Amino acid sequence: MQVHGKAGTAGGTILTVLVNLQSADIVKTCILAAVGALVSFCMSLAMKWVVKKIKKKGRSS
Repeated sequence: MQVHGKAGTAGGTILTVLVNLQSADIVKTCILAAVGALVSFCMSLAMKWVVKKIKKKGRSS
């Protein structure tokens, strides 16, 4: 498939999805994405803290 064909297919797919989405769905998706990012960030910090404590405990023994 040529580049123009791929771009046309991608553009058509995106436009079809945008037309069929309702604004409530977009807002809900944005909120869920933000919550997911926040939870992921907090879990990363928590895991770093746990690993740091485990390494510190291993050195002091």
